[in-house]
Amino acid sequence: MMIFGVILMLIGIVTGITILWSIGVLILLVGAVLWLLGMMGRAVGGRRHYY
Repeated sequence: MMIFGVILMLIGIVTGITILWSIGVLILLVGAVLWLLGMMGRAVGGRRHYY
């Protein structure tokens, strides 16, 4: 999820499409939160790890 966010951010920056950049930042932040919760051993949405 984090990699997808970074890819969207890069595409948005290169093409100048701000909505792609905004969605990329949002997906990156959600991925980071899920990754941190998984690292703490906390199950989110019935899953213990998000890869």
